[in-house]
Parts: sequence; C-alpha cells; structure tokens
Amino acid sequence: MGCYDCCMRCLGGVPYCSLVATLLCFSGIALFCGCGHQALTETERLIETYFARNLQDYITLAYIIQYFQYVIYGLASFFFLYCIMLLAEGFYTTSAAKQTFGEFRSTMCGRCLSSSFIVMTYVLAVLWLLVFAFSALPVYFFYNMDATCHTIDVLTETPASINQLCVDARQYGLLPWNAVPGKACGMTLSNVCKTREYRMTYDLYIAAFAGAGITLLALLTYTVSTTYNFAVLRYLGRKGIGARC
Repeated sequence: MGCYDCCMRCLGGVPYCSLVATLLCFSGIALFCGCGHQALTETERLIETYFARNLQDYITLAYIIQYFQYVIYGLASFFFLYCIMLLAEGFYTTSAAKQTFGEFRSTMCGRCLSSSFIVMTYVLAVLWLLVFAFSALPVYFFYNMDATCHTIDVLTETPASINQLCVDARQYGLLPWNAVPGKACGMTLSNVCKTREYRMTYDLYIAAFAGAGITLLALLTYTVSTTYNFAVLRYLGRKGIGARC
C-alpha cells in the first residue's frame, strides 16, 4: 500500500462531525465558564459599590455568586471529559463502519454504549437549553440598564425628568426590598454606565451567552452524530457481523 492510500485510509477513519462538535464544545464551554465566572465577580463588585451600602443587603447574593462559580468549575471539568468520551466514541464507530482496522467489527457492547451516549447527549442538550435561556437574563438586565442610561444622556437638558429614570436591582431579585439604596437614578446611573467595570461586565455576559449558544450547537451536533453512529452500528449488526463482548 502506498503512502497516499495509507493517508486516505487513515483520514477515512476520522469522525469529522464529532471532531467539529468537540471543537465547538471546547470553545463554547471556555467562553461560558471563563467569561461567566469573571462576570459574576464583577457583578458582585457593582452591586456592592452602587446599589447596596450594607453588607447584609447583598450577603445572600454573594453566597449565590460563589455557589455558581463552583458550579462553573464542575461544568468545565465535566464537559471536557464528556467531549473527549464522545470524540473517542466517534472514532470507534467510524472505525467499525468503515472497517479501518482490518477485521474490526461492531459489538453488542459498542451498540449499547452508543445508545447510552444518545440518551445522555439528548438529556444534556435539553438541560443546556435551560442554561442558555438562563444566561440571557443578565444580558437582558444590562441591556435595560444601558437603554436607560442612553435615555438619560439624551435628556440631560431636563434634569427634573431624568431623576425619574432608575434601575432598581430589587425588582430583578438581586437585592431584598429593604436594601438601601437598592437602585440608581438619573446622573448617578449614567455615571455607573460610563465606568469600566460596567462595560466589562456587560461584555462578559454577552460573551458567556454566546458561549452557551455555541455549546448548545455542539450538543445538538453531537446528538445528530451519535444517532447516526448508532444507526450505522445497528445496520452492521443486522448484516450479521456483530458480536457480543
């Protein structure tokens, strides 16, 4: 066998769909976890500086932020391992389908493993859809805040009316209703929007939201890939070339 034939044979065993999904998953999780972790830290700093004067007013929010940051650590580790497993499963199925390695054949264990990955990936995709929707909430909050600040900048010539334009963190459940001041109004709010911390936090939440969307796309790609792989293994089994392990 020539070098060209050998290379083509090796390339024929690469699960390109799973490989693309793995790259998407790694990049999406990196964006979501990295940007999300830093955005939560900056959010706590903004709340502490501009919306709450008493530690007891935002201590619950601080604990929730710390809890979510620990969850982010777990998500990053889990998805890294799970994506590697799905990529390995893709290599296994492609090799079984195209018989890249001589007399290698699909086994009953291989088909059971593929069906398990289908169910797990489908459940993960549904759960991650909820995470994707949840990650849109802080983007919505900062979008409303940015729109209010833009309105204040337009109406700077009428200070009496701009003082009625406020963003109340208590309405979004970030602070208890007895928190003081709990909100920022008028030029105070406009000055908050011009700070580096605000712009960076807003951008980080947008990046985290985009990362969640990329991860969802990767999981959907994995679902299609694993389903196709399972169908191929079933077909090979019906041809009578499957064996129990």
